[in-house]
Amino acid sequence: MKIAVLFGGTSAEREVSIASAAQVVPALRAAGHEVVAVDTARGVLGPEEERALLSAGVSPVPPGLAELDLLRTGNPATLTEAPELRDADLLFLALHGGTGEDGTLQALLDLIGIPYTGSGHLASAIAMDKDIAKRLFRAAGVPTPDWAMVPPPDRPEAHAAAAEAARALGFPVVVKPSKQGSTVGLTLVRAPETLEAAVAEAFRYDDEVMLERFVAGRELTVGILGDQALPVGEIIPRHEIFDYECKYQPGMAEEIFPADLEEHEAREIQRLALEAHRALKLGGYSRIDFRMDDAGTFWCLEANTLPGLTANSLLPKAARAAGIDFPELCDRICRLALAEPRRKRRG
Repeated sequence: MKIAVLFGGTSAEREVSIASAAQVVPALRAAGHEVVAVDTARGVLGPEEERALLSAGVSPVPPGLAELDLLRTGNPATLTEAPELRDADLLFLALHGGTGEDGTLQALLDLIGIPYTGSGHLASAIAMDKDIAKRLFRAAGVPTPDWAMVPPPDRPEAHAAAAEAARALGFPVVVKPSKQGSTVGLTLVRAPETLEAAVAEAFRYDDEVMLERFVAGRELTVGILGDQALPVGEIIPRHEIFDYECKYQPGMAEEIFPADLEEHEAREIQRLALEAHRALKLGGYSRIDFRMDDAGTFWCLEANTLPGLTANSLLPKAARAAGIDFPELCDRICRLALAEPRRKRRG
């Protein structure tokens, strides 16, 4: 197949996306596909540009907002007019965060009829909005920690409302942007006096901020590939939470596949992951993240519609535990996309 791999972009997860593409591009070529690399912020890359960009690693902290603003030039929609995209059999979306994952790009591709991997525009938008996603989890019977949305900081009642919500949820409380990934802008707040700064930090990355009850316990994750729940993984980070540095820096977390669970526990969390995947109408593949408390209850934190595919990422490790190597995983993601009737090329 002719496959264009889209990555990079201008979200706070740009470096993660580039690291995913650095694995996906050679894997698809190893599987026999004709591949072109496309940075959605810069356009179609030539061989030298591709080698230079895909050899970069992921920094311990996400890129600064000012740095990302410099990349926001021109109209990204014009990228779809490039012959490398128009002639492709499929677009492999190795994008994370921002308009590459929130349904914006997916809606454009649906409109012009270019097939792509992952979930459709509606499911992508729903999963990115953590408030809506958690409501759907609860409606589907998937436990998720209590939460509250806080008013924007320019409203007079904002500080008091955030303080009241935090007291109701109890400290420590998680403060995070409602529509971000990779724990960008997330803070674990232990005391009331640090709440305001944490809320302000989250608002730097989004126009909506969520407070969520912190669930102490084990960090678990379940990858979904088609209708199959992959082996459960457990993450043991160096820090108290599985933050940006622990996710993307080698040696900052121990990741165990399959997780050390009783058979009935593994089956139950896999069932909940599939229920969460279906509740959001996700397609192709996803990764569903959980916490397991001391009582053995699984709490669904979020769904990732375009989970990381870097050398340190969780979904490839889950696939490997199921006997699926990385080139095969990428190939199956492509074929799952093309099997969906709505992904048939128009024209």
